[in-house]
Amino acid sequence: MLTIVGVRFKKAGKIYYFQPEQLELSVGDGVIVETARGVEYGTVVIGPKEVFEDSVVAPVKPVIRQATSKDLKQIEKNKEREEKAFEICLEKIEKRKLPMKLINVEYTFDMNKIIFFFTADGRIDFRELVKDLATIFRTRIELRQVGVRDEAKVLNGIGACGRSLCCSNFLGDFTPVSIRMAKDQNLSLNPTKISGVCGRLMCCLNYEDDLYKKGGDLYVKKERPQVPQEVAPPGIGKDVVTDEGVGKVLKVNHHKHTVKVQLEAGRTIDLKWSEVALPDE
Repeated sequence: MLTIVGVRFKKAGKIYYFQPEQLELSVGDGVIVETARGVEYGTVVIGPKEVFEDSVVAPVKPVIRQATSKDLKQIEKNKEREEKAFEICLEKIEKRKLPMKLINVEYTFDMNKIIFFFTADGRIDFRELVKDLATIFRTRIELRQVGVRDEAKVLNGIGACGRSLCCSNFLGDFTPVSIRMAKDQNLSLNPTKISGVCGRLMCCLNYEDDLYKKGGDLYVKKERPQVPQEVAPPGIGKDVVTDEGVGKVLKVNHHKHTVKVQLEAGRTIDLKWSEVALPDE
């Protein structure tokens, strides 16, 4: 068995595991650890726990130390340096007339490396830009091209729901999202309604997908043939008979067990599944 703690370096970043050794750590503690990028500051988000050694990716490095007030001051200084580095890099990009968009700059805790994150439509030859930056900062320079989803995660924003973007607040990883998820949930397939600020399909389409796919307490067509027909919903586009006349199903709400029906007169009404019937019944 191996004792580990989960450490996160960004608010909604991935969780990496380290050995606390003799340190008594708890959730919320700041720690200094060694990563592939160098020495970094992170926050404990998973307290000490024992796991089997083959359940984590080896090698699991030890925590160097618990962060001190001096370390916190160093982080604040690094943030100030990042802002200045951002402005300098923007000037150099404009001078070189490179077709790229700078979105973020990060210093490693020990200041041995500066990472510049950018987006671009294609491959960019930034070798001269790296030379310019290395001359100014005299440290290791890395330019990393990221996608539009990563850009939204870094910059944050307000989604269609009126809340801050999920990817910037709690999603550690991007999970695959497909148009099938929108179809299964009977959502509008209008790209402007199911796309996020990044221009890709909204991550939240994935949240309820398992309920529609596996059933749960919801009825899913073809997935639960054991459900009696009298409690199953009619499909979208089906003609149905209601107490107010004949109509056509426009939408099915699996969560509330209701359907939206457009009557022949043109009016639309919301009814329970049990309140509609197929014409041949």
